[in-house]
Amino acid sequence: MATTSMMTMPTLKTTSSSLRRGSTRRGIFKACCSLEKPRVEGHTLSLVDQFDPRIAIEEAVTPPSSWYTDPSFYDLELHRVFYRGWQLVGCAQQIKDPRDFFTGRLGNVEYLVCRDENGKLHAFHNVCRHHASILAHGSGKKSCFVCPYHGWTYGLDGPLLKATRMTGIQNFNVNEFGLVPIHVATWGPFVLLNMEQEVEGDVDAVADEWLGSCSEVLSNNGVDTSLSYICRREYTIGCNWKVFSDNYLDGGYHVPYAHKGLANGLKLDSYSTAIFEKVSIQKCEGGSVEGKNDYDRLGSTALYAFVYPNFMINRYGPWMDTNLVLPLGPKKCKVVFDYFLEPSLKDDKAFIERSLQDSERVQMEDVILCEGVQRGLESPAYSVGRYAPNVENAMHHFHCLLHSGLTK
Repeated sequence: MATTSMMTMPTLKTTSSSLRRGSTRRGIFKACCSLEKPRVEGHTLSLVDQFDPRIAIEEAVTPPSSWYTDPSFYDLELHRVFYRGWQLVGCAQQIKDPRDFFTGRLGNVEYLVCRDENGKLHAFHNVCRHHASILAHGSGKKSCFVCPYHGWTYGLDGPLLKATRMTGIQNFNVNEFGLVPIHVATWGPFVLLNMEQEVEGDVDAVADEWLGSCSEVLSNNGVDTSLSYICRREYTIGCNWKVFSDNYLDGGYHVPYAHKGLANGLKLDSYSTAIFEKVSIQKCEGGSVEGKNDYDRLGSTALYAFVYPNFMINRYGPWMDTNLVLPLGPKKCKVVFDYFLEPSLKDDKAFIERSLQDSERVQMEDVILCEGVQRGLESPAYSVGRYAPNVENAMHHFHCLLHSGLTK
């Protein structure tokens, strides 16, 4: 594992494309990208209130099954959780050079992140201002963005460069039809977006909002920019996004029953959990590696950090993998895994392949668990459950944070 002296300490950089547009452009921005708040019916509010964060974990019941199945509750989560605050969307590796870009979707928001010719970072709604076509797809490198529908062309810094066949149009100001910007920031190897119109751009304020007081803890435990990016894997799972999060946050409760291979490499009685403002960190010592031909994927200590609402950082041995769970509906989610490795091992293909196979085995075991839980949540036999107080405190913390976000 990297030591503190070896690390490149993460710094957080922010960019707000909207701040340079001027008053006219800002007016267009507000008119075009306001994420309308849904009208919250009494039914949905009653679902939120069925969980009481004031009750201690020893006496508390879990959120009701409707939190995981109800379409109106899912819509409320998008607007009050995912369209607010800083949300992780990708890796700095994806936009490391000028003209690099990547795209994605969070709820109903289509976005693109790019670097312009000078390397400046930008983010925009990935929607053409002409007739709403998706502008770019996937990732790669571009000198400009050309709409595949009618050929409207935009610069990498957002302005409309060309609008085809517009002869005769009236009251059309090309300067008012650039791409709609989104606030963007980086911390260490991660890229974050904030969909809100008014965002505090101070670097310390962004870091404090996303990670709170634990940013130094993560840095000191090897979550940094010195690691080499290896690959990405994605899993579409038939469960609510919170089912996957809950599974991650049960303090290793399920590991000896569902992940016997993983359990052999961990000292599960050493499991511990630390709670921060919006982050929980679980730690566990690794088991003996004697007789394993020096193959040691897990190392001496494994760290599992959950960053509210949907991002997980796993640092173990020479590896770091991250899990981003994206809601696709009340009963469906996508989990994006990105793998990073200490540079000394980035060319060891046999070690990488074996490690990824072990990781894949664990993920598929979790897919089976999560989809089974989702089916159980839809059963009339289940309404609420209970917490195991000594191990599931990170899960309870997550539910309390979610309740707070949903009631603001």
